[in-house]
Amino acid sequence: MNNKMDDLQAFLVVAQEQSFTKAAAKLRVTPSALSHTIRALEERLGVRLLARTTRNVSPTDAGDKLMRSIGPLFDQITEEIESLGELRDKPKGSIRITCTDDQIELCLRSKLSAFVKEYPEITLELYVDYGFTNVVEARFDAGIRLGEAISKDMIAVPLGPDWRLIVVGSPAYFKQHSIPETPHQLAEHTCINIRHRPTGSIYAWEFAKDGRAFTVKAEGRLVFNSIMHVLNSAIDGIGLAYVPEELAAPFLRDGTLQSVLTEWSPYYQGYHLYYPNRRQASPAFSAFVEAFRYRS
Repeated sequence: MNNKMDDLQAFLVVAQEQSFTKAAAKLRVTPSALSHTIRALEERLGVRLLARTTRNVSPTDAGDKLMRSIGPLFDQITEEIESLGELRDKPKGSIRITCTDDQIELCLRSKLSAFVKEYPEITLELYVDYGFTNVVEARFDAGIRLGEAISKDMIAVPLGPDWRLIVVGSPAYFKQHSIPETPHQLAEHTCINIRHRPTGSIYAWEFAKDGRAFTVKAEGRLVFNSIMHVLNSAIDGIGLAYVPEELAAPFLRDGTLQSVLTEWSPYYQGYHLYYPNRRQASPAFSAFVEAFRYRS
């Protein structure tokens, strides 16, 4: 820890790990030396960067501001260094993607085995999150969303075809309940719902017909934050679910599930990988994009 860049990097690691012990191990220095480095940095800047308690360490407002401003710069330095991997036979590095479990199932799973075999020096981390995480703030390399949900300042790469949700239920469920003829009749059924974020509202089922789009608030006593569990509950006969058609397809083919109201289900732009347009793509990330890009 003998220059200003080292001091700033040390601060970033402590702020991210929220522990001097963990950060010291990562930086291969002693906790006392690391603590001295941070104190010297705070004295030089004239502000307190970290709030210390007996149990943890967290950034102050000033520390959080500094972390957000210099974090991306250090990421860029890392990316530029990793780009030297172009001189290697195979790309090397780590890739972090935020996505949902159904996106993994539908867009990535079929190609994962071939990818990890072809690129043994790439570590791929897929972080399941339904909370619409900001990839820049959370320092992910990229995320996956429906095409229409991606902001214009992002690069979007298609991962799959156009997509829709369909209402499904098990034969056992339909033996005891009538088949709905319109989405409005869903109010008479037990529905399995999803809430994407802890503080968000329960997803209202979206339908359209004859150019008119509308939503239906599906009623039910079971709510998940993962579409896979919504699907499984429909298979178990608990109620009706609104799930990606491709995800339900195997169960529709073997009769485990039945679909209803399909003529009311609109199509949306398919899933896309998205990342900042200012991002300098590393060889590892470029390899990932080319491997998983959807080609119709």
